Amino acid sequence: MSRIFSGIQPTNNLHLGNYLGAVKNWVNLQKDNECFFCVVDLHAITVYQDPKVLRQNILAAAKTYLALGVDPKKAKIFVQSDVKEHTELAWILNTVAKISELERMTQFKDKSIQHKSNINVGLFDYPVLMAADILLYDTNLVPVGEDQKQHVELTRVLAKQFNHLYGETFVAPESLVNKFGARIMGLDDPTKKMSKSAASANNYVALLDDPKVAAKKIMRAVTDSGSEIKSGSGKPALTNLLTIYSLLSGETVKDLEKKYIGSGYGAFKKDLSEVVEEFLKDFQKKYNNISDAEVLKVLNTGANHMRGLAEKKMKVVKNKIGLLV
Repeated sequence: MSRIFSGIQPTNNLHLGNYLGAVKNWVNLQKDNECFFCVVDLHAITVYQDPKVLRQNILAAAKTYLALGVDPKKAKIFVQSDVKEHTELAWILNTVAKISELERMTQFKDKSIQHKSNINVGLFDYPVLMAADILLYDTNLVPVGEDQKQHVELTRVLAKQFNHLYGETFVAPESLVNKFGARIMGLDDPTKKMSKSAASANNYVALLDDPKVAAKKIMRAVTDSGSEIKSGSGKPALTNLLTIYSLLSGETVKDLEKKYIGSGYGAFKKDLSEVVEEFLKDFQKKYNNISDAEVLKVLNTGANHMRGLAEKKMKVVKNKIGLLV
């Protein structure tokens, strides 16, 4: 049994890419592994968040995990800031991390362009906190998208550097990339990842979108030249839409391609819009049936469990570096 850690930022409501690229995989992983799924609120504040909205988003993210099938009887769900050892370990890892290593992080470069007026130290140091999130729990596997693999590699580097200086302390984790659906692209631009921070709301389908509105977004999604319903090289838009269709319906991409031989984009997108609409109706029914009190109970139970693990690990770390324990 492997120990698995993953998390999503609570910024706005989560979208279809978060589900298909991450949470859907979590639901499968929780069956045979020891899984810890976190609402990473401390990462979210590297960009300004309205405090009232952030509190709501934290609960909404956890509620979304539950409604999508993460089972608190099989996996621990908790909020990052509820376990103070995350930031404590991040500071210690800062003394091992090299500035040159952090400067190579492509996400920092991308976000610096997006948030030119707020290039803060937290944005730069984000990968070290992510490393602390992972290393604190002796994580074996980290489910990530392709864009986060670089951060897991840095985590491995920091674990090995610390172990070299102070003796065997941390497990060097491996990335677990879901080969199919790991990266869901924008509906309006299939060359860029689906994102809540996109300039246009037509880029993504939010899980709390009105299902009818979501269906219209699918109908407006860009397509490739030609009319053949085919995935692969030169067909980024169709590949993305077929991936979404396959993951939601359970049909393979090859079967879908056969199904729509001779059909135009209109018929294909209409059927996909109906699949998306039904998925959102089902999800939102479950989401709306979960109370804030239920979510808080799950989060408190999760945090209590994680604090026990984190405190134990930090005692080991402090002892290794010579701090009083």
